[in-house]
Parts: sequence; C-alpha cells; structure tokens
Amino acid sequence: MTKPRILKTRVTHLEMTERPTQSVPTPVSFKLALMRATKISLPFYRFLYEQVGKPHHWSVHRRLGDDELKAIIHRNNVDIHVLYADGSPAGFFELVIDEEQAVTEILYFGLVPEFQGRGLAKFFLNEAILTAWMSSPQRVIIETNTLDSPRALQMYQRMGFKPVGFAEAEIEAWD
Repeated sequence: MTKPRILKTRVTHLEMTERPTQSVPTPVSFKLALMRATKISLPFYRFLYEQVGKPHHWSVHRRLGDDELKAIIHRNNVDIHVLYADGSPAGFFELVIDEEQAVTEILYFGLVPEFQGRGLAKFFLNEAILTAWMSSPQRVIIETNTLDSPRALQMYQRMGFKPVGFAEAEIEAWD
C-alpha cells in the first residue's frame, strides 16, 4: 500500500457576529430547490461529500465507517441542506449548532464542480448564512483553507465574515 500524499495548507478561521442585512437575489438561470435533508442516507451523503469535497481534499468524514458517519451526521444538532438545480444535486451545506456555546458552524459548504462559476455560490452561501442564524446563535463560524476555491476566502469576507485566526495544517490528498 502506498503512503498517502500529504498536502500543507493554511487554514483561515472566520466568524460573523451580526445577522446580515443584505439579501442575495435568487438566480433565474436555473430552477432551484433548497431542501433540508433530514436523516440523509449515507450513500447520498457520501456522494455529495465526494462530489463537492474531492477537488478540495476534504478528509474529516472521508474514511469513516457507516456507524461512525451516521452517529455524526444524524445528530440532532446537525442540519444538512441540499441545493438542486434543474433537478440535479448542485451542492450542500452542513451546519453544526452548539446551543450551549451559542455558535453555529457552517462545517461544510460547496457546489458540485459542474455548477461552479455559474452564478450560484453567493446565493447559496447567503442561504447557508440565513439558515445558520435561524438557530439564534451569538456568532456563526466557518473556515476555509488554501486548498479550497481560490475565491472562497474573498467571498466569505464579502458576505460579512471576519478572519479571527489562522493555522497551518496537513491534509491527506484525495488522489
């Protein structure tokens, strides 16, 4: 078995402490549906996770067994929403709500590669942010790293997130 390739990345931690006042219009170039996936099936979650996360080397949920993954994503404080464009899954976001700390984390957010660069990202991120604020946190957090889309950090900041910390990390490549 070959040794996995390790990638070095710079992680930026961001937070938003006030509800956004701006709104982002719904793109008209697609028929869109945003649906909450209650008790999402493991194969469908794995499909979304791979489609969105593979180009960015997402690794946290990648090698979990079914029982481990189910125990994480089916918790009461995890909220997963899937964006459909013209009937096809176009992306997803996953929130983790920590009521005790009054924090909601946008743990995962992204679009399937075929839907990137087509005017959906800002709208979809706005929907994730608005959904995160529905749990009435004191702050909403998200992180990105240099393996994500090169436009991610800039978009998060334009949408109202402020960098609050940085870290260096090593991530196993998704080869």
